[in-house]
Order: sequence, then C-alpha cells, then structure tokens
Amino acid sequence: MRSSRAMRRQAWGFAMPPDPVSNGTFVQALLAPDLPSPQGLIGRNGTSPTRRFAVYRNNVTVSLIDALAAIFPTVQNLVGNDFFRAMARLYVTAHPPTSPLLFTYGESFPAFLEGFPPAADLPFLADVARIERFWLDAFHAADAAPLDPAALAQIPAEDLAGVRFQPHPATRIARLNHAAGTIIRNDRAGISLDGVNPMTPEAVLVTRPAFDVAVELLPEGGATFLETLLAGGTLGEAFAAAEPEGADIPALLGLALSAGAFTSIDMPLESDRP
Repeated sequence: MRSSRAMRRQAWGFAMPPDPVSNGTFVQALLAPDLPSPQGLIGRNGTSPTRRFAVYRNNVTVSLIDALAAIFPTVQNLVGNDFFRAMARLYVTAHPPTSPLLFTYGESFPAFLEGFPPAADLPFLADVARIERFWLDAFHAADAAPLDPAALAQIPAEDLAGVRFQPHPATRIARLNHAAGTIIRNDRAGISLDGVNPMTPEAVLVTRPAFDVAVELLPEGGATFLETLLAGGTLGEAFAAAEPEGADIPALLGLALSAGAFTSIDMPLESDRP
C-alpha cells in the first residue's frame, strides 16, 4: 500500500521513478525556494514537474506560515501582517516541522525572534511569543478537573504547612524580562496598548481551568511561591521561599486556586508535620 506522502505527491502530478527520491532530498527542496525540484522526480506522462513542484512548494510554505500566524496572533499584530509573513517564511525555511501535528510547530520561534536582526528594536517580541506558545500548549494539555478551592478549608490548621498540590496539566509559570503578559491580555481582549511599558518585567501564570486559557499576572513573590508548589514543595516551603520577596501568600493561593492551577491536595507525610 502506498504511503500517504506518496499519494499526496501523486495527487499533485508527481510520479516516483524506479530509484525514488529520498525523503530528505524532497523535503530539503520543498522548503528551500532557491533550490530546483529534486532530481529524479517526474511528472505525469514523463513531463517535467518543475511548475507543479513550485506550486506544491508554495502551498506547503503558506500553510506553515498560516499555522504560525494562528499560534502567534499577538506577535503578528505587533509587527504587521507583511512583516510577520516575511519573517515567518524565513523561519519556515530554516526550521522545518518535525511533527505532522501543526499545533506543535513553532516551539523554537521565540528563540528565532531573539536572534532576528530586523526585529532588534522590539526586544519584547520573543517574550510575547513565549507566552503565546504557552497559551497553545495549555490549550492542548490533558483535561483534568481543577481543585475546588473549598477543599483547602477542610484541612486542619496544623496540617496546612505540610500539604502538597498536584498541578493541573495546563499550568505553566513564566518569568519575563518584558510586559508580555499585559501585552497579550490587552491585545486578545481588544484593549489598546497605549500606556503599556513593554520593558517592564513580569511573571505570569498560564492555566486552563475549563475550556478557556487564562493568563494571570503574578504579584511580587508569585513566581517563587507557585514554582515551589509546582515542583512538589509543601505549602510551608513555598511560604518560606516567597516571604522574603514580600509575597501576599493568601492572595497568591487564592489566585492559583481560582485560576485552576491545581487538581488535588496531598496530605502531609509525617516528616512534613511540624
């Protein structure tokens, strides 16, 4: 039975000769517009496949650029459609997909933006792309029921310091050098970015308690507190780690619970008890 890749090539008018073109050669030519069509590839009835291959190559590139635009809409809004698509085309050429699942594409796009000279005057773009990538990862994370905030009230006060929290599969924490969380929240809500200083460092919590992904800005000490809990630390350890930073622990815990950052509570071990 022919592979799906071979069937797609045949549908575009390509036929494989007795000594077929290797997948590596085909993909290399497919994503490099300056390269000719692969040697050994023939069209129907033995004709040259050059024109058909060029159309096929353009359609593949456009589909990958469209995928990036869907994954990074705020980045596109910040730089404009033409600039984004030109930049994305360069990325596609240098970073071909490694999975047939398009939603996994673009994991290295933030790093690409950091080293992209034409975007050097927008240093916050890479952080914006990181949060947009986290947004998509959270959207596709496994489903799980978030922890009911009322569950914490059922735990005896003497046991609170030793409890541990199981993180929701969608939960992510990011420390940023720029105001990427604010930029994305405003942009996706249709709120003007006037007055937003993009050079302000932020920490954000990304969750998906139900069907909608949420991006929450974290106050002082929030990243340290939640990172400790997500790494398996006890509530007491998280408190001790974040207190020197001036963290408002009750407010942070309330934010995490209301945002659906956890799925369950593990009662303390004997070694965790005061």
